[in-house]
Amino acid sequence: MLHYYKQVGHIKQVSMKKTTINDNQLVKTKIKTVFDENNCPVTATMKVLGGKWKPILINAIYFTSPARFGELKRSVAGITQSMLTQQLRELEEDGIISRKIYAEIPPKVEYTLTEFGLTLSPVIQTMAQWGEEFRLNKQKVKKK
Repeated sequence: MLHYYKQVGHIKQVSMKKTTINDNQLVKTKIKTVFDENNCPVTATMKVLGGKWKPILINAIYFTSPARFGELKRSVAGITQSMLTQQLRELEEDGIISRKIYAEIPPKVEYTLTEFGLTLSPVIQTMAQWGEEFRLNKQKVKKK
C-alpha cells in the first residue's frame, strides 16, 4: 500500500512495510523542510498580492468589472496615473487581470479579472475578514 505526503511542493512516496501478518508499520523518511522565497507558496501569493495598491485594485476590479482606467483612477484614492499603469501591467503579466482595448477615439480600455484571477476571491475575502478583526482587536487594545 502506498501513501503520498505533500512536502513543500514535492510529493514523497512512502510505503507500508509488513512487520507481522496482522500489523503494518508506516516507514517514513525524515525530510528537512527549508522555507525560502523560491519554494514558499505564501511568498508566491504575497508577490502577487503584496504592496499598497494591488489588493485594492483587485478588489475594485472585482466589484466594478469591467473597470475602465479612468474609473479606477478616480475610485482608488491617492494612486498616481503612473503607479496605476505599473500595477495594472504587473497584474496582467501575472495572469490576474485581462485588458481589452477597443479601437475607438478616444481609446477605451476595460479591465476584468481572469478566470485565474477570480480564484483569488476567497483569499481576498478571508484577508478582508481578518483585517476587520485585526482593526477591531487593535482598537480594543488601544482603549485599555
